[in-house]
Amino acid sequence: MPVDPVNPVAVQPSMPPAVSLSESAGQNAAARNPLPVIFFDGVCGLCNHWVDFLVARDRKQVVHFAPLQGETARDWLKLAPDESLNSVVLFDARGIHRKSDAVWRMLVQLGGVWRIAGWLLRLVPRPIRNWGYDFVARHRYRWFGKKESCRLPTPDERARFLP
Repeated sequence: MPVDPVNPVAVQPSMPPAVSLSESAGQNAAARNPLPVIFFDGVCGLCNHWVDFLVARDRKQVVHFAPLQGETARDWLKLAPDESLNSVVLFDARGIHRKSDAVWRMLVQLGGVWRIAGWLLRLVPRPIRNWGYDFVARHRYRWFGKKESCRLPTPDERARFLP
């Protein structure tokens, strides 16, 4: 799926064919529509801490997660088998958001004081936000470590994690 590098918010997503919005009424809404989904680097220590932070604060449990190394990321983000992303990605009803646009939107999604933090972050011009994001992304393995395998969800979290 092409993303405009100047305005990554402009891309409108379509639900992947594997996700049916018309499943039986007995299933919860999250099972029918897993948006928003946060795609993260499953072997990055910082990314795993970020996911832990989000899981702990997403009281409504509406956010879903998938590693960038997984089949959901490959299918939904239309990644080539040898392509890898160096950015967190938020896939929601408004589009595909990368880098700092994804981060501030995730914070807003959490609500409360985090909503305010997200809106304050959004006030920073995108080039400056993304420069800071890229700086941390370049050094994240050195600063926070790299794991041998992707994060495994706990049994309580399993329904919120996509392959």
